[in-house]
Amino acid sequence: MTHGRVLVRPARAAAARGVLVGFHGYGETASVQMDRLSAIPGSASWTLVSVQALHRFYDRRSGRVIACWMTHEDREDAIADNIAYVAAALESVPRDDAMPVVFAGFSQGVAMAYRAACRGPQRAAGIISVGGDVPPELAQDPAVVFPAVLLVRGVSDEWYSAAKFDEDIAALTARGADVTSVTAACGHEWNAEVNDLAGRFLTRAQRGG
Repeated sequence: MTHGRVLVRPARAAAARGVLVGFHGYGETASVQMDRLSAIPGSASWTLVSVQALHRFYDRRSGRVIACWMTHEDREDAIADNIAYVAAALESVPRDDAMPVVFAGFSQGVAMAYRAACRGPQRAAGIISVGGDVPPELAQDPAVVFPAVLLVRGVSDEWYSAAKFDEDIAALTARGADVTSVTAACGHEWNAEVNDLAGRFLTRAQRGG
C-alpha cells in the first residue's frame, strides 16, 4: 500500500468552479505548491489539491523533510506508481464530475501535471506548465491527446532553456493542442505574473475554452 501526503482546500460551495491539482518542484513540499495555487486570482472558487511526491528526503541544510517525484532508477515503474498514486488521491476528493479538472506543475512537477492529465482516468480541461518540459514519452506517443496548455518559461530560467521551450511549443502545436505560451519576467520561479496568467487560464477552462 502506498502512503503519500495530499493537501485539499475545498472551494466555496456556492461558487465552485472546478478542481485544480498541483505538483511541486524538486526539493519542495505539497504546502509550497498549495501556497502557489492559493495565490492564483479566482482560485477560491476551485477545490485545490496539492499532491506531495512519494520520494521524501531530508534537506541537509535545514533538516526539513522535502520530496522529489522520481530519479532515473526504475523510471518506468516510478512513472506508473506516481500516476496511480495521483489517481487514487483524486478519487478521495469530493467533486462534481461535470466540473473541469486542471493540472498545474512547477519545475520537476510539470512532468507529473502532464502525466496525470494525459494518462490519468479523469478528463483534463487543461495543464498549467511552469518551468518544466513536456515528458518525452507523451510527446512521442501519437495516442496521447493533450488538453489546452498554458506553457510558461522565465526569461532568465537556466533550467528550462529557451530552446527546449520552443521545442515544446512546436511539439504540442503539432499534436493539435491549444497552447498559450508566455515568456515571463522571472527566472526559474512561479511569480505574480505567473499567478495572473494562471488565473486567466482557469477562467477559460471553467468556461470550456
